[in-house]
Amino acid sequence: MTIAIRAAREGDAPLIFDLVRELAVYEKLGDTVDATPEAIAGALFGKEPRLFCDIAEWNGEAAGFAVWFLNFSTFRGRHGIYLEDLFVRPTFRGRGLGKALMAQLARRCVEQGLARFEWSVLDWNAPSIAFYKSIGADVMDDWKICRLSGPALQAFAAKES
Repeated sequence: MTIAIRAAREGDAPLIFDLVRELAVYEKLGDTVDATPEAIAGALFGKEPRLFCDIAEWNGEAAGFAVWFLNFSTFRGRHGIYLEDLFVRPTFRGRGLGKALMAQLARRCVEQGLARFEWSVLDWNAPSIAFYKSIGADVMDDWKICRLSGPALQAFAAKES
C-alpha cells in the first residue's frame, strides 16, 4: 500500500470540487457551498493562480487533498503557507495521508524559507485537534477568526468612512 502526494492538475477540478463538498458535509456546512468546478479550476489553474492544491493518493486512488495559499507575516517579514482545507475521505483515514499532506507543506515552508505554516480548526473537531497537536502544532485559543461575507460584507463596503 502506497501514499503519493502530487500537485493538482487542471483535469482535477471536478475531483477537487467533490472533495470540497465532502469536507463541507463533514463540517456540517454542506448548504454553504456555492463554488463550482469551473470556479475552482479558475482559481487553481488561471493565468496567475494564487491558490494551490496537493492531492493525496492511496494506491493511485484520490483519497484527500490540501488546499493552500501564501500569506504574509509582517512581524517575520516573510510569506508563509495558510492551509485553507485539509480533508481525507473517511475510508482512507488512519493510513497517514493527512500527515503526509501536512509534511509536504511543512517541507515546502522549510525549503522555501517561509516563515510559518498556519491553519484553522473548528473547536468541536476533537479528532483533528488531537492530530494537529500530535504533529507539534500549537492550537492558539487566544486568537479568534473574524469574517465579513454575504450581506454584512456588502453593507460594510457600501458605508462611507
